[in-house]
Amino acid sequence: MHFQKDRPRTVIVLLLCLLPFAAIAQPYPSRTVRIISPFPPGGGNDSVARFLALKLPQQMGGAFVVENRAGSGGLIGADLVAKAAPDGHTLLVTSPEFAINPNMRSKMPYDTFRAFAFISQLSSGQFMLSCHPSLPARNARELIALAKARPGQINYGTSGSGGINHLAGELLQSMAGIKWVHVPYKGAAPALVAAISGEAECAFSSTTAAVGHVKAGRMRAMAVTSNKRYAELPDVPTIEESGVPGYNVTGWYGFYAPAGTPQDIVKRLHEESRRALASPDVSEKLLKAGNEPVGSSPAAFAAFVRAEYDKWAKVIKTAGLRID
Repeated sequence: MHFQKDRPRTVIVLLLCLLPFAAIAQPYPSRTVRIISPFPPGGGNDSVARFLALKLPQQMGGAFVVENRAGSGGLIGADLVAKAAPDGHTLLVTSPEFAINPNMRSKMPYDTFRAFAFISQLSSGQFMLSCHPSLPARNARELIALAKARPGQINYGTSGSGGINHLAGELLQSMAGIKWVHVPYKGAAPALVAAISGEAECAFSSTTAAVGHVKAGRMRAMAVTSNKRYAELPDVPTIEESGVPGYNVTGWYGFYAPAGTPQDIVKRLHEESRRALASPDVSEKLLKAGNEPVGSSPAAFAAFVRAEYDKWAKVIKTAGLRID
């Protein structure tokens, strides 16, 4: 009799007990997923993030949107993700600056290797070292010889201090035994424009940004930075081929979630992002933009970022660079 009287209350208690299990059982994604791009719209990072945001809903359902949270070399957007709820609904796509920033800055708002779940390396690209045609050097080998003959007299422009293309120049200085001058600009486009006009003598820029100017004769390609030649300009050597053994600088984009994100969600995001990268529409867009799809495992990606961190730590220390 007492059970019959208390039956409504018993049912309510049972339903409340089952609520956590119902939440766990919700499909992923259960609401809009934000992909944070910590750089301004229109750049390479933004493009890669948008390729994913367009493809993943076709494969997984739900909605994926890109939010640009630019500032401090990618720190602002990355910090937002580091402190987001670890439920797979706030993700990060970012560039090599992710591995560079901890070495360039004395204070970081997050621990690079503890604040994130590593999902996958999305793509790998390279940069082109090109110079104004008035500079008396036809390739990187001749440029290095010229820089040795004129220490401190040749300059190169980049998108800013502490970025990957700046460090590409610092690494060349260290490995080739030259001394040249870095000129930071407010973005990759202004740096390239400065080199085209002759304001800067050389520039490190993406291959896709430079190739049209090289073909038109406005710039002269010296070399590419990775250990593989650029298909659009197959006659342009790598810097390694130009007498600097072991030189290799790649531009890459990675995919992250906040630390503590359930492993089944990380695994699914890895599988689905890899599937997206392998699809003809996404892979063709990446290749056209000068990026090769990668799709590495979470463990391989974490190891890759650690290697990049260690590599740039040495370059930054040798060059005495710091941003505070």
